[in-house]
Amino acid sequence: MFTGIVEELGEVVGQQPGQLSVRGPRVTADARPGDSIAVNGVCLTVVSLAGGEFTVDVLPETLARTALAGLAPGDAVNLERAATAATRLGGHLVQGHVDGVGTVRSRTAGARWHDLRVGLPAPLSRYLVEKGSVSVDGVSLTVVAVGDDWFDVALIPTTLELTTLGRRRVGDPVNLEVDVIAKYVEKLVGAVRP
Repeated sequence: MFTGIVEELGEVVGQQPGQLSVRGPRVTADARPGDSIAVNGVCLTVVSLAGGEFTVDVLPETLARTALAGLAPGDAVNLERAATAATRLGGHLVQGHVDGVGTVRSRTAGARWHDLRVGLPAPLSRYLVEKGSVSVDGVSLTVVAVGDDWFDVALIPTTLELTTLGRRRVGDPVNLEVDVIAKYVEKLVGAVRP
């Protein structure tokens, strides 16, 4: 479980079939093999550590359902260690289980923030509501507006500076995770309907 509050902007240092290596001195400071670290919102398990870098196994299923397959050495990635019982929940409950890949459709610079419109697979829009939560590349964000196959978020200066969302351009793919509570509510309501 994660909070969607990015701890560090890491860097991909290697990618080979089935594995990804990332530099992240802060998230590796207390990490051990077997720990979970979210990379652009994807929960991955650490298999080895060395000198501020960590390596994770990446299954074909993960590559097929996320935007991780497009990463290359030198790319920046959002990193977050798994939450603990003592962690502040500054964002929202994020599982690191990507529901789909979206695409940045537009970006508009404001006085101190940017408005971002993200296209998403239409079946996911039913889980988004204005003022609800969504995770974009592992970043907990508040939905400003939602349509049939898109949603808008506003990126504050901190998010622009400390996450990959400050670098995303129109056409870039992003990992999306909708609020898990909405999915549970849908299932429970569906179970009681005649």
